[in-house]
Amino acid sequence: NIIGMLEEPSGGSYYFYDEAVHQFNERKRSDLHKAYMGFVFQAYHLIDDLTVYENIETPLLYRNVKGKERKSMVAEILDRFNIVAKKDLFPEQLSGGQQQLVGVARAVISRPRLLLADEPTGNLHTKQGDQIMELFKELNDEGVTIIQVTHSERNASFGTRIIELIDGNIRRDEQLREPSNQADTPKGVPNGK
Repeated sequence: NIIGMLEEPSGGSYYFYDEAVHQFNERKRSDLHKAYMGFVFQAYHLIDDLTVYENIETPLLYRNVKGKERKSMVAEILDRFNIVAKKDLFPEQLSGGQQQLVGVARAVISRPRLLLADEPTGNLHTKQGDQIMELFKELNDEGVTIIQVTHSERNASFGTRIIELIDGNIRRDEQLREPSNQADTPKGVPNGK
């Protein structure tokens, strides 16, 4: 929550792209959050009154992406996630796995520089989970930093670095391999997944 700028730290300093986040007011943190971050929530957090298409489109509206470009981006992500046929459905009409796919699609559509993922494959079939992990790997190769909370060793193995926490303490901090592209990795955030 602190990395995602949803909560303020109780102490210390937090820098993101050389910006002193800990000194920002709520509005400035919100602007930085919208400009650079995507979230994949464990509990989906889809908007019940919006269709799949509209849920995926929402982050682009906040970023003032023009209509034609927005339509193209949503069409591309619907196709990439193989959910074109679901675009006019509402969240209650989807399975849990389908809702999670929509949540991931919504998080990545705006091409964030930092993606925070809380158990992103917890409600997916193995094939869907592997699809998400492969997508995360592609995004990471393109320079997106991904921080993933997972209990899955398989998912963790897709990353470049594993930090294992037990009862709030670091048990292991292991660099698996160097990230493919560190050019735009935010300072103050661990590299890789």
